[in-house]
Amino acid sequence: MDLLDQTRAGFAGIDADPALKDLALANLRTWLTHPDFFGYRPQLEWLVRARKWSVLVDSFYQVMPFGTGGRRGAVGVGPNRMNLWTLGASVQGHCDYLRQRFPGVSPLHVVLAYDVRQFNDRRGVYSPDYPNPVLGLTSREFCQHAAGVYAANGVTAHILPPDSKRYVPTPELSFTIRFLRAHGGLNMTASHNPPDDNGSKFYTDLGAQPVPPEDQLISEFVDRVTAIKHVPFADAARAGKVKFLDEAPHRAYLDLCRKESLVPAPKKDEVRVVYTPLHGCGGFCAGELLELQGFRPIPVPEQATPDGQFPNVTKTPNPEVPECMDRAERVAREHSADLVIATDPDADRLGALASTKPDGTGDYRFMTGNEIAALLTHFKLAQLARAGSLPAAPVVVTTEVTTGQITRIGRKFGAQVIADLLVGFKYHADVLAQLEATGQYGDVRATLADFVIATEESHGVMATAGLRDKDAACPALMLAEAALDQKRQGRTLVDYLADLNRQFGYFRNELLNIVMTGLEGKVNMTRMLDALRTNPPKEIGGLPVAAFEDLRDEAGRLGPFKGDTDRAARNFLIFRLGAGSGVSAKVCLRPSGTEPKAKAYIEVAGEPHKAGTPIAAWEAGCAAVDAQVQRVATDFLRLALATVGQVPPPGGDKLSR
Repeated sequence: MDLLDQTRAGFAGIDADPALKDLALANLRTWLTHPDFFGYRPQLEWLVRARKWSVLVDSFYQVMPFGTGGRRGAVGVGPNRMNLWTLGASVQGHCDYLRQRFPGVSPLHVVLAYDVRQFNDRRGVYSPDYPNPVLGLTSREFCQHAAGVYAANGVTAHILPPDSKRYVPTPELSFTIRFLRAHGGLNMTASHNPPDDNGSKFYTDLGAQPVPPEDQLISEFVDRVTAIKHVPFADAARAGKVKFLDEAPHRAYLDLCRKESLVPAPKKDEVRVVYTPLHGCGGFCAGELLELQGFRPIPVPEQATPDGQFPNVTKTPNPEVPECMDRAERVAREHSADLVIATDPDADRLGALASTKPDGTGDYRFMTGNEIAALLTHFKLAQLARAGSLPAAPVVVTTEVTTGQITRIGRKFGAQVIADLLVGFKYHADVLAQLEATGQYGDVRATLADFVIATEESHGVMATAGLRDKDAACPALMLAEAALDQKRQGRTLVDYLADLNRQFGYFRNELLNIVMTGLEGKVNMTRMLDALRTNPPKEIGGLPVAAFEDLRDEAGRLGPFKGDTDRAARNFLIFRLGAGSGVSAKVCLRPSGTEPKAKAYIEVAGEPHKAGTPIAAWEAGCAAVDAQVQRVATDFLRLALATVGQVPPPGGDKLSR
């Protein structure tokens, strides 16, 4: 029995759609027979002998989808894995798109960046006894391969020299594309995904990820690729088709960030800030910026070195997860620090721990992404107002799933607040692009000079219109300066957050993950959202559903679809709760774009503290909000899973606190 016959027999025992199993067999046949995939054959033969049928089906049943601007997932063998073929096809499609987007322009230019990742097969999927073309593959090597594809297509790639010891973080890539007036860019990163993942994110000439319909056009060009042009990286460099980045864009990026400073620089030891890049690229932006502004950041030595395996990070290198800052907290206690700042591997998100006492001797409180967003929005608006430099028509930008406290804060300062965006900073960047081109976005009338800040709940902030993606460096500086400003008043960031809650109302925001893995999970997730949009509940957690919005409704506020990518992004349901009940609440549900789960964003909001209200009554009101959040989470999980005949697993409704 040959390899395909063995595989066909093995697939018969897999619970999956027969059509998908047939596609997997057809794709596997190509990889076993086509000379371009010869190097993968030893591992494929081993997978068949080892009867790894589930791995083979999942690796071959589809070509990894080109999502909203790129591909991201597990590195490995097969068309549904990240490897040089899936990257090469993406880059070839991008080249074809660029030629259509900029007809007659020659040469075209792109900027390439990469993170610290290296594939070491930590999941143990493959045999260590046979050749494996993806084993040891780094983001740098992925990017150099991409440069060879661009060069073969007549596109000049700008990339760090092969011997460079530094990295270009995500926000700096956004800046550099604009600085060099390039026509696009590519970022090889899987952000805070597990170490064995990688991904390719494509950027426009505006330094942003593409929005519909442009992302749809790129995806269509990628899907049409039948042959990939490529020359070796070294040959492309010798021919002058690869240009090596110097220090000029990096210095200009840091200078741009320094201009966002809001308070006088600290005196020596006036404030103590611990900083960790979690083994990622952040030391080359956030770390350098804090140092330049006089903060003398205290390092976490075992996490300071770039390392794509993130060996000294608990759980995951994601600043949304408090456990990843455990070592930084120990360093903070040793130094009685006021603040801990952590950035993710590609330095476009930040997390923080704030001391509960102004002398740094208290406990350390984790700051959620919503709290960071609200605090930095208020801090920047307040400092600009104090300095008399608040724009005439200030603009604050955030998403539908980010805390509503930001809207209340923005209105306090007379800002125009855009708070209904879909998830992803490409939509924030699109707001700036439209303001730049037309002077308006929806009902908002403004110029780029009016832009103040853009935020999202997942620890993303953009504080300058000179960038068009989320950034960890400038917000790290702002957070350090906010801590410094509070320290000068004998206070802490924890005190600052408490003040915001009293002034603008206590908002409790929680994320409930509804995990559905595998092919069956994907089907159930579609069934679940379709059932909820067809027959939305009348009540959630004891609160009436006052309004329901399906963003896929083409008669609604977003209008007709701009393509398949737009349709996918708008798979988004909003349940507004509590009309007439004295409580303001909301649940938003959407599938994750990168993980096998649906995300339910839950918000319950209280009213601002009224003068004369006893502290005990205020605290009781906050506790009531907390209890209501849990009721909503528990009930919504039950309702959602019931649509696919499931019941919540034990602890499935557990919230962050």
